[in-house]
Amino acid sequence: MKKLLTLLVMAIICCCSYATCFAWGLTGHRVVAEIANNHLTKRAKKNIQHILGNESLAMAANWPDFIKSDPTYQYLNPWHYVNLKSGLTADQIKQNLQHDTTTNAYNKLLWLKEQLLQSNKLSHDKQVFYLRLLIHIIGDIHQPMHTGRPEDLGGNRIKLYWFNQPTNLHRLWDEQLVDFQQLSYTEYTQAIDFATQQQLRSWQKEPIVNWLCESYEITESLYREVKPNAQLSYRYHFDHIATLNLQLLKGGIRLAGMLNEIFG
Repeated sequence: MKKLLTLLVMAIICCCSYATCFAWGLTGHRVVAEIANNHLTKRAKKNIQHILGNESLAMAANWPDFIKSDPTYQYLNPWHYVNLKSGLTADQIKQNLQHDTTTNAYNKLLWLKEQLLQSNKLSHDKQVFYLRLLIHIIGDIHQPMHTGRPEDLGGNRIKLYWFNQPTNLHRLWDEQLVDFQQLSYTEYTQAIDFATQQQLRSWQKEPIVNWLCESYEITESLYREVKPNAQLSYRYHFDHIATLNLQLLKGGIRLAGMLNEIFG
């Protein structure tokens, strides 16, 4: 009985962690990764394939969420998001991120990039591990609610209704808006992967801290728009589908830029 109770407590902890930092859902993460794959240099593709083998970027993208059921990897949970208080300016966000020594998506993404730039010094297992994490985290920080407020767990505590079904603000942006499109990740990629050369250069040139500032600005507007227990449906989708698609597209383009920098 004691053993059963322990297992139940562990399962609840895992579920709570999962709900707090799961981003984009399966489809969204795969869309970001598939877009990135479309914009890799030949050299980067070759070097990435040497690491991942037959595993595509799209399949690698969700691995860091799949392992959350294993307590061994619970330490990775803070790697998926950045907690930011409301009302910050861009300069304040940048200062906070640059001086924050706690584990978060920003400083771990910088660390992963540094490690992979020296991947020839890493074991193959670590190369795979770090690459999967980098792919996933770049997707995470383009999901706006992963720059949400700590007091409501990035919108997890803001209860809503989506087509009369109970949900929360975080989950709505994680997966429900994406899944509402009823597209496979390859169909979704084909539908939105139309960045211009100017956009490619501009988005890839921007520092990582700017990516987070963009997500934060969106998050602030999302918080202002909804009231707890709001009934959301077609109108909310109509108002936000362009933002959703742009964040997925930017995530993929920027992921490609970083992978080309590291492996190209």
